[in-house]
Formats: sequence, structure tokens, C-alpha cells
Amino acid sequence: MSVHSKLYEGKAKILYTTDDPEVLLADFKDDATAFNAQKRGSIQGKGSINCIISSKLFGQLEAQGIKTHFIDNPAPHQMRVKAVKIVPLEVVVRNIAAGSLCVQTGLALGTILKQPLVEFYYKNDQLGDPLLTSDRLYLLELATPEQVETITHLALQINEFLRSFWQRCGITLVDFKLEFGLDSQNQVLLADEISPDTCRLWDAAQEDTNLRVMDKDRFRKDLGNIENAYQEVLQRVLQAVESQN
Repeated sequence: MSVHSKLYEGKAKILYTTDDPEVLLADFKDDATAFNAQKRGSIQGKGSINCIISSKLFGQLEAQGIKTHFIDNPAPHQMRVKAVKIVPLEVVVRNIAAGSLCVQTGLALGTILKQPLVEFYYKNDQLGDPLLTSDRLYLLELATPEQVETITHLALQINEFLRSFWQRCGITLVDFKLEFGLDSQNQVLLADEISPDTCRLWDAAQEDTNLRVMDKDRFRKDLGNIENAYQEVLQRVLQAVESQN
């Protein structure tokens, strides 16, 4: 596989075209951002860690019948993916109150939700990725009603699997962000990544509200030991996957 030109560079990844127009190469970066890139830094080894975790989780989800853009890994920090047109929505699934949900609703941090909450945010950095109502989503023509229904169903399926998987890792899945894309047949595929950058993960054995954090909140809140937390998540994921084989 030969890599051609840079197609797109985001905050966490660079996408390159390849000699196959249906295949792209995603190069995961060590760069870290928070608060819509107002805070910037670097987490050593993050690119490879997130790429490997995402690849393992995509493989697990594929085994559950959930179609993803994942193909394979040419290198630890690289992922070959199916070319998709990204639906401009950030899909957030919440199991426990944290982050903006607490700020905007007054719910106490750690409140267990009676049922998973699926939220849609407009994927637009200039506007600050605002939370959408369904009417605004359709007004902006970001997705069709059928696509929204499919994405919602898939998000809940993914949540059900991931909650169980992370539980086997001794980790509580608080909330997470997903992105979806449309392939050349207009089929909805899970895209982007699933990693400590996109999930809130708490160590299930730790009660201290700071020590339990195993995700990018360690960077957002200056909690320290960021690399160690990411590495610990990776090791637990690899052990959980290996135990199934």
C-alpha cells in the first residue's frame, strides 16, 4: 500500500489517501487538546495507545455484527480504514452524569442515569460543537430521519457491548463519543476511534474522584499521571481481549 497525499488533519489524527480510493490511512498523533482546542499539549505514546485500543474495540464490535471503518494496522500508530463521508454529528452516549451534563442540568457528578442518554452535537469547531435538538438537526440537514434512527440504534448497541467489555477490564464506562460515516453504498459505519480520548473511564476499584480517572479528563483537569493512565487502560484492554481467545 502506497500512501499519497494528506487528505485531512484533525486534532488527534491525520488522514492520508492511498492507492485504493476506497481506503484511507489514519495516523494517530500524540497531540492532546481540550475545551475545543483552547488547551493544547502532548501525551507521550498516546497515538499508538489510542490506535491499538480502538483497533481492538473495533474488532470486538465487528464480531458483534456492528460494521466499522476498521481494516487493519500497518503500524502501532496507524490504522487502515474504509473511506467514508463523516456524518457531521458527534454522538454522545451517557450512563453516568459527568462533564457538561452536570454543568447544564445541575445533576451531581456520578449520578447513575435510569437509562442511557443519547445526545447529538453539531460537529463544528467554529460553533463550539453545540448540542442539537432534533428540529435543529433536521433544519441543518445534517442527517436524514432514517440515518438518525440507525445511528441511535447502533449507539445503544455499542453502549451495551462496551459497558460489559469495560466492566471486564475493571473499568466503569461513564460516557463516550462516537462518530459515524457513510460508505460508497451509503451504508452507516462506525468511524473515528474509541479510546481514553473519547470515553470517560473510571477505575471501578477506586473511590477517590481524582484517582479513579483513566481518560483525557486527567489532561483537562491537570490531574497528572496521564501517560500511566492511558497505558493502564491499554494493558487491561489487551488482557480482556486475550482472555477471550
